[in-house]
Amino acid sequence: MDEKEYVELRGTVEQIVFSNEENGYAVLRLLSQEGAEITATGTFPGIGLGEELTMVGCWVMHPSYGEQFSAERFERRLPTTVRGIADYLSSGLIRGIGPRLGARIAEKFGEDTFDVMLNEPERLTEIKGITSRRAKEIARQYVEQSAMRELMDFLSEHGLPIEITALLYKRFHDSAIESLKENPYLLCDPYYDVDFRLADGLAIELGLSMLSDDRTDAGIVYTLTFNLGNGHTFIPLDKLTTAVIRLLSDEDVVFDEDRILAGILRLADKGILVREEIAGRDAVYLRDMHDAEAYLAHMLSDMSERNYEYDFDVDSLLHGLFDDSEFPYSEKQKQAIAAAARNGLVILTGGPGTGKTTTVSGILRVFEALSLNTLLAAPTGRAAKRLSDLTGMEAKTIHRLLEAGFAPGGRTVYARTVTNPLECDAVILDEVSMVDIRLMQALIEALPHGARLVLVGDADQLPPVGPGNFLRDIIASQRVPTIQLTEIFRQAQKSDIVMNAHAVNEGHMPTPSGADGDFFFMKRGDAASVIETVAQLCSQRLPAHYGFSPSQIQVLSPARRQGSGTAALNRRLQETLNPPSENRREKRFGDIIFREGDRVMQVRNNYDIVWEREGGDETGTGVFNGDVGELERIYPQQECLIVRFDDRLATYTFDMLSELELAYAVTVHKSQGSEFDAVVFALSDGLPRRLLTRNILYTGITRAKQLLVIVGSTETVSHMVANNQKGRRYSALKARLRGERAADAPEIALL
Repeated sequence: MDEKEYVELRGTVEQIVFSNEENGYAVLRLLSQEGAEITATGTFPGIGLGEELTMVGCWVMHPSYGEQFSAERFERRLPTTVRGIADYLSSGLIRGIGPRLGARIAEKFGEDTFDVMLNEPERLTEIKGITSRRAKEIARQYVEQSAMRELMDFLSEHGLPIEITALLYKRFHDSAIESLKENPYLLCDPYYDVDFRLADGLAIELGLSMLSDDRTDAGIVYTLTFNLGNGHTFIPLDKLTTAVIRLLSDEDVVFDEDRILAGILRLADKGILVREEIAGRDAVYLRDMHDAEAYLAHMLSDMSERNYEYDFDVDSLLHGLFDDSEFPYSEKQKQAIAAAARNGLVILTGGPGTGKTTTVSGILRVFEALSLNTLLAAPTGRAAKRLSDLTGMEAKTIHRLLEAGFAPGGRTVYARTVTNPLECDAVILDEVSMVDIRLMQALIEALPHGARLVLVGDADQLPPVGPGNFLRDIIASQRVPTIQLTEIFRQAQKSDIVMNAHAVNEGHMPTPSGADGDFFFMKRGDAASVIETVAQLCSQRLPAHYGFSPSQIQVLSPARRQGSGTAALNRRLQETLNPPSENRREKRFGDIIFREGDRVMQVRNNYDIVWEREGGDETGTGVFNGDVGELERIYPQQECLIVRFDDRLATYTFDMLSELELAYAVTVHKSQGSEFDAVVFALSDGLPRRLLTRNILYTGITRAKQLLVIVGSTETVSHMVANNQKGRRYSALKARLRGERAADAPEIALL
């Protein structure tokens, strides 16, 4: 193979043909020093028109686009010509400066333009139309852009993800590079979500010691933090030590247990970690995980022992409610309603069709008769909306209920706390299986003293994405009053969806319906045929045969990337349901094309996104992980787009698009807490085995209200039914509630 011939090339950016804001990759048209027009490709983060580049790379022949210069590294200078400065100012890097104003600024100040903006911004007012306030804003944006460009270059040079530029700048401002040079391992903070190995690579490039205390401590904290994503609230000392040694050691650098133990002691002395004998283990916790678990055990024990007495006959009140009800309550439902009237904490659990919703309505009627001010909540926006529709009362997400926001550094904070509690006498929380221990701690901290709590959920659904196994742990502790509804009501027995969900939960293969049923199985094996069949179902067959509009149909998959995962499904469904059109604007972001009319999902909590209620009578901030909406309008000039979430219109700037994904197909995890009129469940061969579990199949089936179609392999479904591995987690909440110091613990891989 011929070796690459590297050359140096200089030119001025004339056109940005393509730019990926997420990773900095760009295709540029440049005017070389010799006056030739050339096409250059490479990673050019934050590139602007008019910039002068010195690139090192080689010439390559693209099969479609001809000869191009592939740049492997580059240096840049701000433009020095009037035209170059005008192009740079009006390229969109500084909002509010268009081509005409950019040209006037460049003509006025010439090669001194950038010096004026940096050191004498008040002189910008010499140009007609620029007020003192506007001049300050232009200067502020220029200073910020300069610092961020320098930071982008530093990150790109060291192979770090440039999408963390804004996060680093928000926390450290213009000292971000110095902070990284002092301690590259600050990137391991969950706020940045950078893999330890990337931070480690930066440390090596900067010549820092591989046996430093900073590296040891960062490896320990990273391992614990990484495993929060696996659901573990702690890691046993022996397993933690083994995992950290494996993370930090290589052929040249070997760590031993003593060095790791010294790091754990150091971090414990700083209050970052807690080491405790619990659940039969020498457990190591991150401080906030330990505090959350211990707090919940204490408060739940206290609340479960709290009984309410009344100066009137509660039994008569309850019997009157039961006699007046249009629906005949089962004995278990009556027990749940009575328990909620008398106890500070009650768990109501059961599968589909067992009457949880009817029981919650009965509890609400009792609370109303007792003159209790009751609030309803759920973990996600869709779950809250569903609870509202079923009860006729307003329900909020937990985050909205607690008035969540961001503190500096990205930490979630809540306005409702111990010192500013909720104004209520009771809270009913639905879909509790989704709630991790941090969020549950925040909710219980915000309850006023004496308030009661009713927890509603299905313990056989997926555990929370975050740490802990809250609902299963408190049920298993047998220390909290729990009513489990098991009787499937007659109306629900008519649904093959409900009956098959229970069959799967008991380890039996689901049985497809007859022609007039609601549960169907289309046998397809390979991913390509599954994806094509799903596209036909959503675009043609289900609308034609059942009258469902595409917006009523939700496609689910266990996985994102492999086989019939959501990434491939979304590309095909977008082609089918919302193809390119002259009437629909598009915005490319990384591998995704966002198009007006697309169904999209917010994939992380963001408390700063501004929204306006349709009609303009209310505004607010905050869109949350799992919220699904429709992309209504893209505004290229303003570099923003509008997404409709029910009756709220939220504004996203283009630099926020990493928070959105196409949502024609979503993972089962993301669908939890929602119900859809029709569900198409894609289960091809080749999906990751770790995701082929019974509770993922059960959870997916229970998302469908009127129709479920499984498109996939019989072998895949059979494997899921047989695989009852529920991903046991290191958690000591059950042991703390029971006052036990020993318990079985799962033996599972950590990294």
